[in-house]
Amino acid sequence: MTSIRNRLQDKVAEMENVAGHLEEIFLTVEENFGRQEQHLEQHHNDVLQTLSQRHNERAAGLVEEKKSKMEALYSQLLSCGQALDASKELIETAQEIYRTPDKRVFLKVALTLSTKLDFETPPADLSDVKTMMDSVNAVPAPSAPVINPQMSNSATQTSLRVCWSLFSDDTVEYYDLYYRPVLEDTLADGFCQPHVSTVKVKETHCTVTDLLPNAQYELWVTATNTTGISPASEKALYMTVPSPPVIKQRECTSCPDAALIRWESGNTNPVDSYTVELSEMDTDGTQSSITESIVAVPTCQCLIQLLSGRRYLICVRAVNIGGPSDKSDPVYISTSGTFFYFLEETAHPCLSISEDGFTIFYGDEELPISQCFDFAFRCVAILGDLIPVRARHYWEVEVDEGTEFRIGVAYEDTERNSYLGVNGSSWCMRHILSSSRHKYEFLHNGWSPDLRITVHPVRIGVALDYDRGTLSFFNVNLEQHLHTFQCHFRNSVQPCFSLDNPGSLTVHNGIEAPEYTFI
Repeated sequence: MTSIRNRLQDKVAEMENVAGHLEEIFLTVEENFGRQEQHLEQHHNDVLQTLSQRHNERAAGLVEEKKSKMEALYSQLLSCGQALDASKELIETAQEIYRTPDKRVFLKVALTLSTKLDFETPPADLSDVKTMMDSVNAVPAPSAPVINPQMSNSATQTSLRVCWSLFSDDTVEYYDLYYRPVLEDTLADGFCQPHVSTVKVKETHCTVTDLLPNAQYELWVTATNTTGISPASEKALYMTVPSPPVIKQRECTSCPDAALIRWESGNTNPVDSYTVELSEMDTDGTQSSITESIVAVPTCQCLIQLLSGRRYLICVRAVNIGGPSDKSDPVYISTSGTFFYFLEETAHPCLSISEDGFTIFYGDEELPISQCFDFAFRCVAILGDLIPVRARHYWEVEVDEGTEFRIGVAYEDTERNSYLGVNGSSWCMRHILSSSRHKYEFLHNGWSPDLRITVHPVRIGVALDYDRGTLSFFNVNLEQHLHTFQCHFRNSVQPCFSLDNPGSLTVHNGIEAPEYTFI
């Protein structure tokens, strides 16, 4: 049911993303149509205004012209009346002349009476109107777009979602989005520029794919219409999502109250923070549906407070401005007891560590003195990576009967040239072989109480209680208390293990402390 629900949630998220994308396309188309409508309406208003102005000017001119024409017509009418009177006289005269026998005299007088009236119609000048009508079809080149800063959760490991806008009423047919990776060598050497890629889109957003994880890209945009190409926008920097971190399982420690998780980034470029996700495992081994998250972790480690006696699945995500990475491979943490590994960097050169990380070996071969200077203690020793939580801790140590050893705890700043238990910063149980018996000492500041242990403890329990300020040792097989140090530990201590002759030592941890250890 959980997997089906997760798939349904993924489908719902995918449908929401598609719906959001369609909504953005609709808004972009609506915005472009609105701009075109405003542009045409403005040109229409300009043409109407020009025509109205021309009409008014022409009407005023026609009134003046009509007045002048009417005055001229009145003058012509007066002249016409005078001409009619004159014509009447001429007609009478012509009739008299017509009756004369000489017809040439009649024709000569008739030609002198022809009159002509001329009304001229001046041509209209509409060149400005034609120019205005032609400007309706002339669209100016767009201005430079403005690319938006990167928004959170706008990227994946291989893609970037980029958005931009126009701060004008420009008409745009399409956009060209240019991008290229920003490499460290590019900043130092300006002559080695990476390849520039281009994507052509019609909307004011675009998703660029096939990119590198946790890489920085430089992007800019141009707008194009029938008139030309706009200037390029200002360049913006975007980042893809980081690669998943890698949890260092051998460096993770835990106790009944908490766990310390360490990991490495796995990314060349730095990330902003990390998110640790944990979910409790059910008794049947299935993962709980409830997941807790610890966000804004600045470094590659996190101390997590947990419930005792539980089992958790923990993974880590890297986060930058583009969003969170995929989950790391998970690590399983049990809080039934204290769990730690040996700190390999503190091991004496004569010691070797088993593959599982819980057994140390001291061989018979001797190393040159020149190789024996840099180790945790003068004795053949190694430290354990105990979680720095001031609570109750318990682990067990198993050593061969014929092996001399020192086991206990010490501060991290314990002097490197001293043995365990000979100073005030370390406490230990020491086993010494003699010809007659096994001798045990419980050393601190070079002093040990006079104790005699008759049965050699094959498996020794170590119980550290910060609250009570005690460090106790037990014979696990006999459930026998051996000794308890009373001390107020001012700082966190580390488990210490030393072999004084060839042999092996095994640590058993992650186990629940017996009831008799913290009575």
